[in-house]
Amino acid sequence: MKGTKSVILTFSGNIEAVDSGERRTISGKIAPYGEIGYTSAGKVVFAEGSISAAEPSKVKLLMAHDNSAVVGRMQSMTSAKDGLYASFKVSASSRGSDAILLAQEQLMDGLSVGVEVTASKPEKDYLLVTAATLREVSLVESAAFASAAVQKIAAAAGDMPIEAATTKVTTTHIVTTETETETQPESEAAVTTAPEENAPEAVDATEQAAPTVEAARKIILPSALNSQRVRTPIVNMGSYTEHKIKAALGNEESKLYVTAADDSFTTNPAFNPTQFLTEFVTNTRFGTPAIDACSQGVLPASGMTISVPSLVTSSGGGTGVAPVVTQEAEAGAVQNTGMETAYINGTVKKYSGMNTLSVELLERSDPNFYSELTAQLQNAYLKTIDSQVLTDLLAAGMNGTNTTADLDGIIDYAAEGAQTIYTNTGYFATNYIANPAQWGALISAQDTTKRPVFTALQPMNAAGQVSPTSIRGSVLGLDLYVDKNFTATTFDDDSAVILAPEAFTVYRSPQAYMSVNVVSNLQIQVAIYGFMATIAKMPNGILKFKKT
Repeated sequence: MKGTKSVILTFSGNIEAVDSGERRTISGKIAPYGEIGYTSAGKVVFAEGSISAAEPSKVKLLMAHDNSAVVGRMQSMTSAKDGLYASFKVSASSRGSDAILLAQEQLMDGLSVGVEVTASKPEKDYLLVTAATLREVSLVESAAFASAAVQKIAAAAGDMPIEAATTKVTTTHIVTTETETETQPESEAAVTTAPEENAPEAVDATEQAAPTVEAARKIILPSALNSQRVRTPIVNMGSYTEHKIKAALGNEESKLYVTAADDSFTTNPAFNPTQFLTEFVTNTRFGTPAIDACSQGVLPASGMTISVPSLVTSSGGGTGVAPVVTQEAEAGAVQNTGMETAYINGTVKKYSGMNTLSVELLERSDPNFYSELTAQLQNAYLKTIDSQVLTDLLAAGMNGTNTTADLDGIIDYAAEGAQTIYTNTGYFATNYIANPAQWGALISAQDTTKRPVFTALQPMNAAGQVSPTSIRGSVLGLDLYVDKNFTATTFDDDSAVILAPEAFTVYRSPQAYMSVNVVSNLQIQVAIYGFMATIAKMPNGILKFKKT
């Protein structure tokens, strides 16, 4: 495994020294070189000098790999032939004192390191790491490498080492027989620690050895559990039927395989708690397709009415008069024409919603509740303003020529929209907003040879692209927007709108939230609100679908 991809491994070694005096240090071999260790990624061997730290002083000492339980920081790190050694300064906090006490009493006497592997290669039955970066070191209950063992522990008073002890380190394997599974020691190595410098001579380890750490003990299991596969004669429906009949006739062995259990979740419902998952199911997500199909404007910060100067002639649906330029004969009089303009007004409207909840629900519920509540308020807000834009579009637009509710009708409707809107406004019809019924008709549209028109992968005549998995597409050169907020739910009148975006503008403010405490009962009111105005600048730039 070479390259830039990183792998995080955690593995353990034992503490070699603890100083609970003024120095308050913990030190030991944190990673041996050339020895197989059983890590979070399986069997791993670290090559000599393979572990490094850019800034050792920033490597923290944690409790059991808990990033919120920092007890110290690295003082020094030394790479030797046999492994990587490190010393840590433990904080004077209560957590740091607990760490020293647990280490002295050999309750947590392992040093487990987390490294990020940056270069490695697989060997026959292990992973050989050639480059890794040290991320953190933790105090843990047990070590993963057999070569690491406790050598000395300094007591609180006078920083004096405890008598040298012999600790038997064993590796184990599982031996399975017909009647029992026994964990037996494969090898034993007595390690005698040397006394600390300037300390009294250590007692002969063979005379006063510490109690042997028994890493191997016999475990008796039923013979039926000595295999990873359950041994049962029922392998198909025929064998099940056979033992079902035999059990009914009194065969005790067959009863073992087909008889219902005495105890189950039915008789022990207290031990079958309902598990609530963190995923949240909703059908309220949709967006604002109609708003997206229109042009967008900036809503002023004040006022409830907005006005836009307009020169839209009657062909565009307005009342303005434009100047006229004529061709005149030589020395002919120039025709005097006027220009008449007007203001188009839009009313600013408020859209809001509110939810009242108890302070207990807010503070004691799952943290996701508040985010889901605000998301649902936002979904409701967007649905309301999108529906309002559709209503305003249909109210302002002109009726198309009656046509059929099929592919021919859609083609006629698109052709009329392109021609009429350009003639009336000088802008191109670019957007096609359709309800789901028209969307379904577009997806199922076929030519005379039964080939899909809009869903084919490589159509002979590229009429557009409409997908069942997307509400955006193209139809006859128009950008398709599918909106489920249409009042019309069938392929009928007002089930689609073709427009030039410049003909209709939506002015809206960002939605905002506010929270209010109801002091008497500590309830919380969470509200969402915003403002929007719409202006149909050129009503004849909007064409509604009409069915024959």
